[in-house]
Amino acid sequence: MLTTGNQLKAARALAGLEQKDVAEKAGLNVNTVRNMEATGAGQIAGRAQNVQNVQRVLEMEGIEFLNHGQPGVRLVKSKAG
Repeated sequence: MLTTGNQLKAARALAGLEQKDVAEKAGLNVNTVRNMEATGAGQIAGRAQNVQNVQRVLEMEGIEFLNHGQPGVRLVKSKAG
């Protein structure tokens, strides 16, 4: 589950997406994604639906969200695979 701004930033980097790309695919304003990432190690605040949309976009790009004691991410498949 996507929970922190740092987790979002790491997931986006692994997927090779810019903030504007994630925002566009999730149907959000880029400022929403910027604000989510700005929480850093803190919990992402705001509308749960927005967080779920961003998570879904990144999962479609091959990202798996890990929460085994602390938030993490990993790339489970490349875009080509």
